[in-house]
Amino acid sequence: MFHKAVELNYREGTVLEVRFRDGLVKRFDLAVLFEKYPQLQALKDRDLFLGGKLMGSYGIMWNDELDLEVETIYAEGKTIREEKPASNLLFAKALSAARAKQGLSQKQLAELTGIDQSDLSKIERGVSNPSVSTMERIATALGGKLSIRIEFPTA
Repeated sequence: MFHKAVELNYREGTVLEVRFRDGLVKRFDLAVLFEKYPQLQALKDRDLFLGGKLMGSYGIMWNDELDLEVETIYAEGKTIREEKPASNLLFAKALSAARAKQGLSQKQLAELTGIDQSDLSKIERGVSNPSVSTMERIATALGGKLSIRIEFPTA
């Protein structure tokens, strides 16, 4: 089984945090791989480290010589929290409708939000679980606001 990454964040040193489609957020220090894969030591360079990008949802790529499968992070990383994704289909429909109402293409919305057009496409198709901050950026760009309502049963 392959675990799909949906969000990548950089922390101190060579530490990554990756949120997976199943809602788990894993923290992983690349330094544990330096002995086994000496070429990864180049990631001690902060600028290079911060230049990594998710390749689809299965790997992180820094350059032509440096990449890492996210499965390694899933298997060996420490789970730091679990985030239950919001209803991606509900948000997908609302996004698609709001974008269409304003006459914006995905490319135009990408320019307004700084979110890749391909990622917006995944969100609109309901195959991506956007973070709350991503949903907020989209809502703001479309002139709206994000509102999340949680109800707890009373005893």
